[in-house]
Amino acid sequence: MSLRTTPFVEHHRALGAKLVPFAGFLMPLQYEGIVAEHKAVRRRVGLFDVSHMGEFEITGPGAVAFADRLLTNHVAQAEPGQAVYSPLCLPDGGIVDDLLAYRFADKVVLVVNAANIAADWDHVVSLAPRDVRLENRSEEVAQLALQGPRAVFVMSGLVPASVLELPYYRFQEIQMWGTTTLVSRTGYTGEDGFEFYFSCTRADEFWDGLMRAGKKFGIAPCGLGARDSLRLEMGFCLYGNDIDRTTHPLEAGLGWTVKLDKPDFIGKSALERVRAEGLKRRLAGFLVEGPRVPRHGMDVTEGGSVVGTVTSGGFSPCLERGIGMGYVPPPLAKNGARFGVKSGNADLQATTTPRPFYEGAFHSKPKKTQASGS
Repeated sequence: MSLRTTPFVEHHRALGAKLVPFAGFLMPLQYEGIVAEHKAVRRRVGLFDVSHMGEFEITGPGAVAFADRLLTNHVAQAEPGQAVYSPLCLPDGGIVDDLLAYRFADKVVLVVNAANIAADWDHVVSLAPRDVRLENRSEEVAQLALQGPRAVFVMSGLVPASVLELPYYRFQEIQMWGTTTLVSRTGYTGEDGFEFYFSCTRADEFWDGLMRAGKKFGIAPCGLGARDSLRLEMGFCLYGNDIDRTTHPLEAGLGWTVKLDKPDFIGKSALERVRAEGLKRRLAGFLVEGPRVPRHGMDVTEGGSVVGTVTSGGFSPCLERGIGMGYVPPPLAKNGARFGVKSGNADLQATTTPRPFYEGAFHSKPKKTQASGS
């Protein structure tokens, strides 16, 4: 099966990126190196190609009401110009995907994970009422993410002042480099930043323009490796690792996105039952002792018995130690709880700790706002 490419692939090649298969696309894993790119985003600013993500447009008289029923979080209560992070669930509460919903006055745009585009589309289409129109615009839309404490300085002079003043999870449509562009103050790194959605036909203008504007601020092109380590430091869920159709939002720590006060949404009855019965497991963040790091799929142990699984794990460049997340029995999800992580013949000693592991410069304290992002 041939891999698809984004409109920026030649830019990645020219910069010497290591290109790897990801979600059916040929994507940059790293340029200078994962740790260097990670630190560039934390300290300066980085540019990510995220054009592999999918975009669905919902229009028609029932667009907002449909999106509100489709997602667990509030869409109808959001203001035009507001982005909403939400799981997309099955009737049994399992997570089909986690996504961003951009609320316009008369339409909603869903931004979905790359690996789930086809499955999400089938799911949304199967539930759509007659008073909505759906368009899968994933092939037409390019997406870049500018992330880091200097992102706002890169943007100065490129966009109106109103864009620079956007609060977190707000967006505007403006003209940039000859095309209508959705600019949102969102991201998957924990730092300040902006995401851009625009026509693939303007890819070169956007890449070159942002890299040129960012040069004096130390901009670095960044790949999937740094994107993953940055989101892990923030404790953000990755679809396919931390959440999937076998998990539900309440056990994943996403209860703040589940609005049981809404009249109805897909999965509401099942999630009401879960809340009433209590959780059997919870997604916990943990730190490990020593030089080794936890990895996806490792067993979590207590008293010699396997009691859970690591869903995400790796080295934190900012904390300079191993960090991870995994599903464990509720008592082990309490801060300070200790357990083992099986790494070959060794048992790593782990301690449950609050998420985020690292507080990005834009986040002076943990916020109940996360970005979708694989």
